[in-house]
Amino acid sequence: MSAIHQLLNHPEAVFVAVCDKYKPLLDNCRKQAEAAGLYNVTYYERFDDFINHDMDAVILANYAHEHATFGMRLLESGRHIMTECLTCANMAEAVALIETVERTRKVYAYAENYCYTPVRYEMRKRYRRGDIGELMYAEGEYVHDCSSIWPQITYGERNHWRNLMPSTFYCTHSIGPILFSTGLRPVQVVGFETPNMPFMRKLGTASGTLGMEVLTLENGAFVKSLHFGMKHTHHSNYQLNGDRGALKEVGGELHSYIEGPDANGRGNRAVDVPEFVIKDAAGTGHGGGDFFTTHYFIKSILGDPDAKENSIGVYDAVDMCIPGILGYRSIVQGNTPQRIPNLRNKEERDAFRGDTFCTFPESAGDMYVSNNIYNDEPIPDEVFDEVRRRWEKGEPG
Repeated sequence: MSAIHQLLNHPEAVFVAVCDKYKPLLDNCRKQAEAAGLYNVTYYERFDDFINHDMDAVILANYAHEHATFGMRLLESGRHIMTECLTCANMAEAVALIETVERTRKVYAYAENYCYTPVRYEMRKRYRRGDIGELMYAEGEYVHDCSSIWPQITYGERNHWRNLMPSTFYCTHSIGPILFSTGLRPVQVVGFETPNMPFMRKLGTASGTLGMEVLTLENGAFVKSLHFGMKHTHHSNYQLNGDRGALKEVGGELHSYIEGPDANGRGNRAVDVPEFVIKDAAGTGHGGGDFFTTHYFIKSILGDPDAKENSIGVYDAVDMCIPGILGYRSIVQGNTPQRIPNLRNKEERDAFRGDTFCTFPESAGDMYVSNNIYNDEPIPDEVFDEVRRRWEKGEPG
């Protein structure tokens, strides 16, 4: 709905169609579109009908493990796409997605909105300007205890992707801003997780509750990526530590320490509150990030060079995502390091072309693995019945 609001009466794009299997959402969308004076929008409940609509570009906000499969169909049909998180369910899809984008030459944009708050934008500018020198260590944290909203985002469906995903899968809110800021590529990952905690198991998921990846980047720096189910207020934390200084996000502030060339350990400390690089982003979702993803997608299609520089393309999107896939393989294999391929290089793709290892049965085939390495006992049906009741009644988890 954030993207739809942005498209209502947009000066450079026309909102023409929307598809969702849940009719109450379509009805709400129709109401808001008509309130904005748009009466020619077409509403679909089936993707196979929607894909035949006359349109140039599509924003994909379907189930996260299906973004690649739906996205490749759209690319092959001649549409530009922007996908919500995440890029793919497994390594084979990562290879196929990249090759589809290359073959069709359509715009692919990744809606990793956590890259675009004013502080993270400023961190990117300062790092690439060389303010803190060469990166040595970084942290990306996206801590979000989703238990209170689990009924509203899984509907009591046993096979909902959120119930099937492993602990490391949804990693791009923590990894994305680090890679976006530095431009560095991950080359190795080790994964870690807590056991499945009772407060999440009673809501229908068996996966490890808190996931972490430790990445090695191409320059030898390492990154701690931590995400989701910790009992804490909803917060994020990003910091970059270089050989001449450091940048750290504290709320909406950027705390910096910068050494001069002859500082000998002495430098300047400062606290800044960066402003939006585009004022229209103020007040939009996820700290303004929702505005930038859609804005840069539209501008990229129109050939704007600034948008192409700031939009997240398919190679960078895959780099943000596959550490989570390979991080879970690391966990399954006893926290062993996993090499992260550079899928920009065609010669590195063949080793992963048939690699469907993942926790989503329809995507994994014979490489399916459970999302719980501690206790694979099935969750009783009555758990999902209760979650569905809470969803229907609007009750928290």
